[in-house]
Amino acid sequence: MRVITDFHLHSKWSRACSKELTIKNIAKMCERKGIQFVGTSDFTHPAWREEIGKELEEAGGGSFRLKNEESPTHFLLSSEISCIYKRHGKVRRVHHLILLPTLAAVDRFSVALNQRGCNLKSDGRPIIGLDSEELLKFVLAADPQGLLIPAHAWTPWFAIFGSMSGFDSLEECFGEMTKHVTAIETGLSSDPKMNWRLSQLDKVFLVSNSDAHSLDKLGREANVFDMEKPSYDELRRILVEHDQTKFLETIEFFPEEGKYHVDGHRACKFWCEPAQTKKLKGICPKCGKPLTVGVLHRVDAIADRAVDASPSGVIPFRSIVPLAELVGDVLGVGPASKKVRIEVDKLLRESRSEFAILLDIPESELARFTSPEIVEAIRKMRAGQVSIRPGYDGEFGVVSIMGAAAERLKKQQTKLFLS
Repeated sequence: MRVITDFHLHSKWSRACSKELTIKNIAKMCERKGIQFVGTSDFTHPAWREEIGKELEEAGGGSFRLKNEESPTHFLLSSEISCIYKRHGKVRRVHHLILLPTLAAVDRFSVALNQRGCNLKSDGRPIIGLDSEELLKFVLAADPQGLLIPAHAWTPWFAIFGSMSGFDSLEECFGEMTKHVTAIETGLSSDPKMNWRLSQLDKVFLVSNSDAHSLDKLGREANVFDMEKPSYDELRRILVEHDQTKFLETIEFFPEEGKYHVDGHRACKFWCEPAQTKKLKGICPKCGKPLTVGVLHRVDAIADRAVDASPSGVIPFRSIVPLAELVGDVLGVGPASKKVRIEVDKLLRESRSEFAILLDIPESELARFTSPEIVEAIRKMRAGQVSIRPGYDGEFGVVSIMGAAAERLKKQQTKLFLS
C-alpha cells in the first residue's frame, strides 16, 4: 500500500500559525490532499497534548486515529523543538523534529524537559537551551524507539547546516550520538539532488515535509512509503534499517520557490546567485548591508561532489507546484482568490485528491473534467518546465508555468546572469 506521509507541521498553539489547525481539520485536509499518515505536531505544548488525548485513540503500531469518527487519516506523534545554545565557541540555532511512538513516551519527554527548566507553555514549537546532542539523549531516554530528525536542514538561521548558525557536519553537531541520526529533512529551499552533493549524507535518508503553518500548506512536501498500513513502527524500521525498497519517493517543492534558496536582501528586493555574491563580497549593492547567504550558496560551500552528482542508492523524487498556485497561474489570479477556490473544488470532486491530480491521473483523463490550459500546466509541471523567480532572505520564490508571466521571469533571470 502506498502511504503518503507529512510528519512536520504545526498546530494552532504555534506562533504565527492558523487557528484552524485543529486535529479534526488536519484530518479532513489530509483527505483532500491525499495524505494518509500525518504528524500531530507540537506534542510538547500542554494544551495541545490534552487535545491529542481527547481527539485521538491508538490504532496500532504507534499510529493514532480520530475517536468515534470514520476517517482514513492516521496520525503519528511529532513535534518540532528549537534549540539555541553554544557549542565549539559559537552560538547555534538548530531546529529538530522529534517523533515518539506512544503518549507515555511523549509525557516522559515533556516531564524531562520541564525538569530541565524548559518553558513548554510559551509556544507549540518551544525554544530551549539544550545542545542537540543532549536533546537526542533526552529523546532516547523517553523511548529507545524515538527519532530525532534535523528539521529544514539548510535554513540559514535555524538549521543544522544553516549558513548563519549551523555546523559543517552531522558529527560536529551530534558528536557520539550521530549514529542515532537516521534522516535529515531537506526543507523547502533544497531538494534531494542538492543534498546528493554531500557524501556525508549517503548514510542517512532525505525526508521531506510541509512544515505547514496553515491547513492549505499541508503536503507541499511529503514522503511516500510502501506499508501494509500507516505505522510508526514500520516508518522507524524503514529509516533505521535504511530500507530503500520501502521508501518509494519524496514529493518536493521546486527548491527555487523556497524562501531561502538564493542569496539576497529582502528589504532592498535584491537577490543573486552565489557567484555574484562572491563578486559583491557578500554585501548588498543597494544599501551596503550583508546579504543573507542562501541554501544554494551554503550547499556549494560544504559539498564534496559536483553539481550533477548522482550517487547510487538514492531515493527518487518528484517536484510539484501546489494545486492552488498552479490554477492561479493559469487563471492569472492569486492562489487565495475565489476563482481559484471554485476551480480547485471542481478538480477535487468525486474523491479525487490533490496529489492524484498533480502526480497520478493521466492527462487524457484530466482532460475529461478540466480545461486544456490546466491540463497543459500540469503536463509542464510534471516535466519540470517551470519558470521561477527564486526565493531569498525570507521571501518565497514566484513560480510561473503558463503565458506572459513565465516569459517575464525568464527575462529577469537572463538579465541577472548577464549582469
